[in-house]
Amino acid sequence: MATVSIHPQVDEGLKPAAANFAGGTLYCHCTDGTVAVSIKGQAAHNHVCGCTRCWKPEGALFSQVAVVPRENLSVSANEDKLEVVDPTATIKRYACTDCGVHMYGRIDNQNHPLYGVDFIHTELSSEQGWAPPEFAAFVSSIIEAGADPANMGAVRARLKQLGLEPYDCLSPPLMDAIATHTAKAAVALAH
Repeated sequence: MATVSIHPQVDEGLKPAAANFAGGTLYCHCTDGTVAVSIKGQAAHNHVCGCTRCWKPEGALFSQVAVVPRENLSVSANEDKLEVVDPTATIKRYACTDCGVHMYGRIDNQNHPLYGVDFIHTELSSEQGWAPPEFAAFVSSIIEAGADPANMGAVRARLKQLGLEPYDCLSPPLMDAIATHTAKAAVALAH
């Protein structure tokens, strides 16, 4: 099982979050004109994601994605190098036009249940103490990215060995939050 590589940040085990973590800065991979995104505070709902839209480091089966309140994110250097990868996607993923690294994702639809949080890759920060991944999302989607379907049992077993429950959606608490938002919106529309 240990031979299945999930993501460089989790393959050696999960590191605990630091108490009173103040945040940090995310950097793209450029050596000149590096894009910097400053984050205040700790990230939440960190997870490894198998979807085909999230940015992954070279050779990784999964991306690593967390969220922060939108007001806790600011681009602190070279914002002019950022461009939305797919303007039609629900999550607008802002990537560096030179190196291609996704710096953050944002939902513009105010009616979306996850509006107000931005999606980030904590691995782009050199600060230690970010909240570790809590689960694995959209696990089956790695097949769409080229993973061998015959290896999925080993992938799921490795995720469980790392303490990352594999889901083919989001974690139950996040799915509950989305369903609650949708239900409240439906009730509000009915009145």
